[in-house]
Amino acid sequence: MIISTAAAQRRALTILVLTLLLGATRFSVETFVPKARAAGAFAVGKCGAYGQAYDYPAEGAARAAALKQCKGDCTTVTMKRACAALSIDMKNPCGAHGYAVAPNISSSLNAATKKCYDYGGKECVIRAWACDAKG
Repeated sequence: MIISTAAAQRRALTILVLTLLLGATRFSVETFVPKARAAGAFAVGKCGAYGQAYDYPAEGAARAAALKQCKGDCTTVTMKRACAALSIDMKNPCGAHGYAVAPNISSSLNAATKKCYDYGGKECVIRAWACDAKG
């Protein structure tokens, strides 16, 4: 099958126009429509207790949901388009621990583990982690 140059140019132009329209639609949706769910929280308590909440409409609701899951006296940290992680010492789960919030999962895991060791942990492991929207 032989396609004429004019027909090939029409097809290429059609594909280009469709690609540009698709790209423009995606750009306008992401730019002008706010994310409905963009808040998260991580609650950390004693002896490895934790709670997590992600993709909530507001920080207050995310904090409340994370605290509800966490048993005991817990501290909350928020995350917006980020990740949080909790590391505990396996030798003594009620002892040293560390938690961190960072833009991506690998950074939060590394930082939480480092903090656990900094606070005296001997065998620090990740107990929990969560990411909120694109974190």
